[in-house]
Amino acid sequence: MKIYTRRGDAGETDLFAGGRVSKDHLRVEAYGAVDELSSSIGRAAADSGQADVRALCQTLQDELFELGAYLATPDASRRQRSGIRAPRGEAVAALEESIDRFEQELPPLRRFILPGGCPAAAGFHVARTVCRRAERRVVALHRQEALAESALRYLNRLSDLLFVLARLENLRGQVHESEWRGPGG
Repeated sequence: MKIYTRRGDAGETDLFAGGRVSKDHLRVEAYGAVDELSSSIGRAAADSGQADVRALCQTLQDELFELGAYLATPDASRRQRSGIRAPRGEAVAALEESIDRFEQELPPLRRFILPGGCPAAAGFHVARTVCRRAERRVVALHRQEALAESALRYLNRLSDLLFVLARLENLRGQVHESEWRGPGG
């Protein structure tokens, strides 16, 4: 199978379970942003020397692939026949459990943290902002067409986890976090 099909040369793309839409359709924006998020997480994980963080990132990327399939399949009956589903409440709960577990290692926040630090931490900060963009795209699609609320909750909680992972990488790597000092700092 060739990697190129030429089917998208006129600005349209196939949806996962049938149909074609413009490449700038809100649906494509939403699942494209989720794909970008998965790539950002993979990049950050590549810089991490933490086995537990890397394993978690693999799980996150699997879940994001499922979310992308859900977003790329507008027809509910096709999603059901294909076994495609929105993130479940258990996935959101697992994100919260990871946040709680990792936060036990971290000092309490006193001020806003500036993105940066070691390469893995900086990567997780980038992934966090990409996650927020993906969330905005999914919210925009949700306003046009009702999506499962769990998809919105998942992305919202995931951005929190990515922030915690950035802080964790800096802590474990013994890299000082830069705090925002406020106006005139």
